[in-house]
This record gives sequence, structure tokens and C-alpha cells, in this order.
Amino acid sequence: MQKFILEKKNNIAGVSALLIILGFTSEFGFHNESLAMWSLALASVLGVAPIAIQAYQALRVKVVSIDLLVTIAVAGAFVIRNFEESAIVTFLFLFGAFLEQRTLQKTRSAIKELTELAPESAWKQREDGTFGEVAIDEVTVGDILLVKTGAKVPVDGMVQSGEGYINEASITGEAVPVGKHKDSRVFAGTILENGTIQIIAERVGEDTTFGRIIELVEEAQDSKSETQRFIDKFSLYYTPLVLILSVVVWLISRDMELAITILVLGCPGALVIGVPVSNVAGIGNGARHGVLLKGSEVIHDFSKVDTIVFDKTGTLTIGNPSVADTIYYTAEEEKTAAYLVSVEQESDHPLAKAIVEKLGEIGTYKIEKTDVARGGGIVALVDGHRIVVGNLALMEEEQIEISDQAHQDIARLEQQGNSLVLISVDGEMQALFGIRDQVRPNVKSHLQRLKELGVKHLVVLSGDNQGTVDVVARQLGLTEAYGHMLPEDKAAYIKRLQKEGRIIAFVGDGVNDSPSLALAQIGIAMGSGTDVAIETSDVVLMNSDFSRLPHAFGLTKAILANMRQNIAIAVGVVVVLLASVFLSEWMNMSIGMLVHEASILVVILNGMRLLRYRLPKER
Repeated sequence: MQKFILEKKNNIAGVSALLIILGFTSEFGFHNESLAMWSLALASVLGVAPIAIQAYQALRVKVVSIDLLVTIAVAGAFVIRNFEESAIVTFLFLFGAFLEQRTLQKTRSAIKELTELAPESAWKQREDGTFGEVAIDEVTVGDILLVKTGAKVPVDGMVQSGEGYINEASITGEAVPVGKHKDSRVFAGTILENGTIQIIAERVGEDTTFGRIIELVEEAQDSKSETQRFIDKFSLYYTPLVLILSVVVWLISRDMELAITILVLGCPGALVIGVPVSNVAGIGNGARHGVLLKGSEVIHDFSKVDTIVFDKTGTLTIGNPSVADTIYYTAEEEKTAAYLVSVEQESDHPLAKAIVEKLGEIGTYKIEKTDVARGGGIVALVDGHRIVVGNLALMEEEQIEISDQAHQDIARLEQQGNSLVLISVDGEMQALFGIRDQVRPNVKSHLQRLKELGVKHLVVLSGDNQGTVDVVARQLGLTEAYGHMLPEDKAAYIKRLQKEGRIIAFVGDGVNDSPSLALAQIGIAMGSGTDVAIETSDVVLMNSDFSRLPHAFGLTKAILANMRQNIAIAVGVVVVLLASVFLSEWMNMSIGMLVHEASILVVILNGMRLLRYRLPKER
């Protein structure tokens, strides 16, 4: 019976409204006071039923809820035969709950849009080579799937054949279609706008990037900030306090109606709902713009950041460096190049890839042994020769003699902003490569926006040489710049800044800089939904889009301001209502409940403004 009544709560509110209309029409239109009394009394009984059930269920778990205050108030009004007040109070409470539910659904619209994009079926290749439609649960890793024009990509995978353009807004927040061809990566939940492709499934179900995004956003919504936990705890004590205040007022004044009115006006509904609605709307805005904020605590901490530390390669720069200068110090250039390619093709480092791409198809040697010098380079045994490939620090560590001419070349290339790769064969330096990475487009203006939003210090830490780092720092107007930094050096630097009282956000690629991401108050990963980026950071900027960083920072500040506004509205309304009870003659239960429900809608609507948040235009 309880379940049935609660399920029909909205219908009960509608019936109560009709009975109230009938009651007032009977009294003022036809002067039938008997019918009016019975209509309003019935409206009161019907209206209080779901409220009383909710109060009872809360009491069973030892929670004194707002519903209990309203139930007691309505019962008191019924005892003193004030049926008009009891009927209107129950209707307003139920109608307010209905409006809250409807408006809160809108704040979750961004998340609902995401979940609705989750694919439900796929065209899977059968054993005879034909394709048939199956439920998404029947797809496993390694299956070959067909995606047609207008269809959702069902899994994360690799294009095996075909070409087309895919809208990846659900992953990156960017609606411009991206061209896909053989060996391109595709993500579940994105939409093939034209073309036809066949893909090999690599991640399915909840393991897909899209599945992880939904999971993270939903977890973030459910998490509670310190402010929200305080308000939840406060409301547990506040509600009984209002009940005690009402009893004390009745004992002193013997005015039942005044005591009942205090119960109604003291309800802290807007205070309880104000903070969660700001969080939900803000996180939803971030999800729609390619920013994943992992919970309320992250929002609070990020909004307080005064120092942002950046990795250079792949963060401030595009991360796709190319060889700009090549200098040989030997006549056997081809053999030296072959040694170099033999070693570098074993590495995934961006500088190694740039060298292999530059030297192209060339004969290579079998590598007999390899030792990686972290942050320095590689020492290898190739065709019986000891090959050292890396930076100047590694050469000095290996006691490789550097000629005066080579020192001059190194200084010149560093001043030009090159990252340096040196190669020695059997203890003799034989070549120097200058490699440059391009700064991300418009990154300087985005950094300026961060300064305008309140970030005082912008720092770059890099494993590259100091000259290269200084060039980038001057170009972008950074506060501090440090080169020759190993991962442990970066972590130590962040610890030092934290001891100075700074609140640090570290921005990196989520792979090499995981210690720094974990140490900083806020770890921000630049990543196209990669596993490491999603797992190790507090904030993920999808598609490595640097422009989302100012939006994310501004959004967290807007969310925090919105929370404070809602708390001020909620507390202010309760103070004014309670003061009006004692200082005015016009305040009563009906007016108080109307204002109370209106305040709840105001804080919800105020929170919903965050769904439309955009950074203000540049000054």
C-alpha cells in the first residue's frame, strides 16, 4: 500500500488541487461551508498520506526529515480545524516535490544524452563472411563489425577497411567530423556521418572509452564534497532543532497555530538540495564540453589552484616533433645513421620516432643488448659496437669526449629551441640531431585566460635541455621554466612548491608523469580517452584539447560560486520567514510554504544556469 501511494504521489497532488478548488468554490461561490470543509479536509488527508509515509520511512533509519515537520504541522492544523491551511500546505509540498523532480531531470540532461548514445546493437561478421545484427552484449574482443552511414560505432576498435567521417562529440566534445581510414582508431558511442567501415573490436561494453566516461561522470555526480557533507550533517541536527523550537514556542505562547507555522517555515529543503544541484549541473556541463571532473572534491580543490605546472612535450607542444638539423662528425655517415635507426626503432619516445621518420628506409643492424638510461637515452651493443644515443647529460655520464665544435653546435641548436639527440660509437661522438616540436596553436591565449581567471604561476618542467625549455617559456610568457628534469625531479619540485603553501595542478600526458599527476592537488591529463589518462588523473581533457583547460578551471570557479549563492538563498529565506512569524502579522503556513517551495525552485534554477556556462569573452 505504501509503495502504491508513493508511486501515485503526483496524481494525489492533482486530486488535492481539484478538491481545494472545489472547497473554495463551495465556500465563496455557493456559501456551502459544509461541502467546503469536507473537500478541504479530504484534500488534507490525501495530501498528507505520501508525506507521512516518507517521514515514517526516514524515522525507521533514525533520520528526522523535512517530511516529519510537515506531517506534524498538517496534523496540528487538522486538530485546530484549520483545513484551509492543512490542505494548501500539503498540496504545495507535493507540487513542489513534483517541480523539483522535473527540474532536476533537466540538470541531468547532459548525462542522459551521454547514456542514450550508448550503442545497443552491432552488425557482426558471421563465420560465412556475412554480417548480422546482434545485441551489443554478444560482441567480444576480436570480432569484425560493420558500421554503416548514420550508425553508432558499437565498440572501441581499429578500422580494418573502408573510409568515412565520424562525429566524435560524445568523446571529445568537438562536433567537427573526423576522417577515418584503415588503421584509424574509433570509439564506441561516436557516429559515422558518412561512409562505411569495418572495424576490429578491441574494447567492448563498459571497458570502452565511452563506457568509462559515463561511469566516471556518474561516480562524480554521486560523490559528495566537504561542503555537501557538512550540510547533510547540519540538516540532521537542524530539523530536530526546528521541532524543539516549535514545542518551546507552543509551551510559552500556547498558540498552536504559531507553533505549527514555525514547523513549516523552518524546513531546510533549499539548503539540502542547493549544493548537489550545482555539482550535477556543473559536471554535466563539463561532460558536454570534453572535460571530465572526477567528483565534488576535485571541483573544490581545482577552483583554489594558484599554480599550474605543465609537462612540455604533448602538453604545451603538439607532441609530434621533427628533425630540424643534422650534423655529422664522421665520414661514415651512412653507417652511423644505420646504428642510430637500429637503436631508435626500438623506442616509442617522440624524439626517436622523429629520427626514424627522418632517416627513412635504411639498412639496420641486429641489436645484441640494450640498456635504457631513464631520462637520458639508450646504451646498446650493436654489431659488436657500443652505441650511446641520448642527451648531453648521458654523454657526460658515459665520459664521451665532446669537441669544441660540437659544444658550439650544441649551444647554437639549444638557443634555437631544439631538443638534442647525440650519438657516439665506441666512445667517439659521431652525430648531433636537433629536433623541434611546434607549440600548440593558440596556447598562449589560453594561458592568458588562466591568468585572468586567477592562476598566479605558470611553470613548465621538461626532460629537454634548458635552452629548448627557455625558448618555449619566452614564447608563451610562462613564469618559470626548468629543463633536464627526470620524473622524480618533477615530483620533488611539486613537493617543494606544496611546502611553500601553493595549490598545484599538474598537466601532463598521463603516462610518463604519473608520479607528478598523483602528487599534485589536481592532476590533469591531456588524452584522447586513453586508459592511463582516465585512471591516473583528477581531470581529463578529452582529445588533448588545450582550449578546454581554461573552460574547466573557470567552470569549477563558477560551480563553487553557484553553491555559495544557493546556500545564501536557502539560509536567507529561512531567516526571513522565521523573523516574519514574530515581527509581522501577514505570515501564515500557506504563505510560508509557498515561499519555501519557491526558494527550492530558485536554487534549482540557479544551479541549472551552469548547464549553459561559457567562459566570458576575453578582455
